[in-house]
Amino acid sequence: MNDTPGRLLTLLSLLQTPREWPGSELAERLRVSARTIRRDIERLRELGYPVEATLGADGGYRLVAGAAMPPLVLDDEEAVAIAVGLRAGAGHAIEGVEEASVRALAKLEQVLPGRLRHRVSALQSATVALTRGDGPSVDPRTLTTMAAAVAGPERLRFAYLARDGARSQRLVEPYRLVSTGSRWYLVAYDLEREDWRTFRVDRVGEAFATGARFAPRELPMDAEEFVRRGRRGGERYAVEVTFAVGAAELPGWLRESAVAGGGGGGGGTRVRFESGDAPEWLAARLALTGVPFTVQAPAVLSAAAHALASRLTAAAGPR
Repeated sequence: MNDTPGRLLTLLSLLQTPREWPGSELAERLRVSARTIRRDIERLRELGYPVEATLGADGGYRLVAGAAMPPLVLDDEEAVAIAVGLRAGAGHAIEGVEEASVRALAKLEQVLPGRLRHRVSALQSATVALTRGDGPSVDPRTLTTMAAAVAGPERLRFAYLARDGARSQRLVEPYRLVSTGSRWYLVAYDLEREDWRTFRVDRVGEAFATGARFAPRELPMDAEEFVRRGRRGGERYAVEVTFAVGAAELPGWLRESAVAGGGGGGGGTRVRFESGDAPEWLAARLALTGVPFTVQAPAVLSAAAHALASRLTAAAGPR
């Protein structure tokens, strides 16, 4: 293999598999001399790839963890598998990885060849993901289009379905994508309404970047806080719930708010946090944890939990 850049990429692809490669085997694979392999290893080190060499008859080369992650070289199957996995993580707002999934997916799909994009879309459309069910899924292509427009920055046009069923076309300057762990929101400046708006991404259709660049405006508060206020008109309330398990058994979004003891001498875990969600929605989300719990406060959440329990009992019918 006389093409040095091509040979380096092939060598890097081999080294990124979790094993140690004898120099003789690498030379045979690439059809070059052992001396050429040593020179190529030095080139990779100069580029920031931490390649470790071991001496002796059984010695060889392997890629080890460094101070920073160097670029990866993926074959077709690996790229498709990662893209499908990232689409699943981004499309269902999986807690803790949702925003990173969208950023990584936007970068990957930017460089995927057309033939691989087709394979990813075909596989995605042929499969169904079983999720927690506490939030609507969104089209990952919409998310990546929005993420790219935010990074641009580039004006975005899309169709939007409002809560009351009204449909409209929007032209916006996208600012941030925000995940609540159950829903995705776009924070953007609406050019026709001349004001900041939040848009539920699951209600967005036909999103595309217009190609028009813009100078980002300054949002008067954090994007996360803007979304919180928009969901409940700024109204928030204190929540206190006791769960009949230890903190380690709670979902992450509850574990972060856990305090010592369950109160009342009954053990368990007490959780305290503020919420801007509708009480009916929060009661359903707490129920979806599958963990027995008791609402301590506020009364409106307790009433919502009772109403939910009554509706579910009636829906289940007689035993």
